[in-house]
Amino acid sequence: MHCTLGFFGAAQTVTGSKFLLSSPLGFRVLIDCGMFQGRGSDTDRLNRHFGFDPAQVDVVLLTHAHIDHSGLLPRLVAGGFRGLILCTQPTHDLCKIMLADSAHIQEMDARFLNKRRLSQGKRALEPLYTIDEVNTCLEAFRPIDLNEWTELNEEISFRWIENGHILGSTAIELLLKRQGNDLRLVFSGDVGRYQHSILKPPAAFPPPDYMICESTYGDENHPEAEVSIEKLRQVVERTCLQRKGKIIIPAFSLGRTQELVLALNKLVEDGLLPAIPTFVDSPLSASATAIVQKYPSWYNVELKNYRLEDPDPFGFESLTYIREKADSMKLNSLKGPAIIIAASGMAEAGRVKHHLSNHIENPDNAVLLVGYAEPGSLAGRLLAGQKEVSIFGEMHQVRAEVVVFKEYSAHAGQNELLQYLSSCDRSKLKKLFLVHGEHQAQETFKKVLLRDGYSRIEIPEMGETVELK
Repeated sequence: MHCTLGFFGAAQTVTGSKFLLSSPLGFRVLIDCGMFQGRGSDTDRLNRHFGFDPAQVDVVLLTHAHIDHSGLLPRLVAGGFRGLILCTQPTHDLCKIMLADSAHIQEMDARFLNKRRLSQGKRALEPLYTIDEVNTCLEAFRPIDLNEWTELNEEISFRWIENGHILGSTAIELLLKRQGNDLRLVFSGDVGRYQHSILKPPAAFPPPDYMICESTYGDENHPEAEVSIEKLRQVVERTCLQRKGKIIIPAFSLGRTQELVLALNKLVEDGLLPAIPTFVDSPLSASATAIVQKYPSWYNVELKNYRLEDPDPFGFESLTYIREKADSMKLNSLKGPAIIIAASGMAEAGRVKHHLSNHIENPDNAVLLVGYAEPGSLAGRLLAGQKEVSIFGEMHQVRAEVVVFKEYSAHAGQNELLQYLSSCDRSKLKKLFLVHGEHQAQETFKKVLLRDGYSRIEIPEMGETVELK
């Protein structure tokens, strides 16, 4: 009998990460349990059906706290899962706030949709999960230290390896014990940048027999990170100082927001920008930033040294973190230039949608897109250059300047993925699976990998299960 690996999310798409490893004796390990995002009318259906029975999963290994990797854990537990959810300590802390925020969004969305459905004579929809189900789910979390080997059962052991994507994020090395010949499997998780402004670079790993690698940016490289601060300064000068407009930045509450705040802090502290009113309009972002500040051991050398000069790198005099809804609404009537950073990064939910609806038709303003966005999401449509977009059911002309920054992506670009995969021994690698990427990006990356000496590369389909021999 062989191990099997099932691909139930992030297969030829980016969100919804779910990978089910089954041992010869039937022990089942679920790697990540993420929510699908930005898939249009298919999103709700994909999030309500796992493709497997949650009650038959024995343990979950969670690579990091982003909702497209953790967001369906409460639904998994509500569906019958009774095992442990293992992760790093920062991921545990972050999931407490991020899953609660997600539940709030599910409940709000359900109430909004049901008003229309009930008026049309349709049955009400249940939210994907509730805050009570989040609290039950969190009881199953158990933090495990980095690089510490943990035995799941007599067949499978694993350890976390830092991969520089967000605070607490890891790759997973799994050792599958077989008579006379162990099998080593490495799952990359989301691979971070080698020049991250906050975190250490991704760590090397022992050569595996099987490699599962993300491929979000398998078809392109990012600009050099050191030019990002100057580009940001130019956008702020052009929009806020010359046009007296506002910059709206859809940003994920964890990772991107902290990087932007750190960059703006440096520009202000170095005298390269005046004190422009800057707002992080997100209770979740404020809480996430507080958690990032708790774990300086995850910082890279540059940030550790910077903190010797500036003990508060995620705060400066003209920066305000906004938690209350009433204070957020006051920004609608704010006069003069300002920078507003708000969730979500794909502009599919949260306060940023209100800011975009209020400011996107003013040519003095700018929308700064700083990370990956599903093509069907609002941020994805702006990224594609659409001149008219729907926000809260109303069409808006896109007159604000739309600026795209690839420097702030938390995902490795093509060359960085090749650098990461250099830990593999090409001659002994049985198979390399490409996941967590749009299909076209994966096909492009596969060609690059073949030219680089790799063979036996597969791009699994959603729901496909393969044998690991």
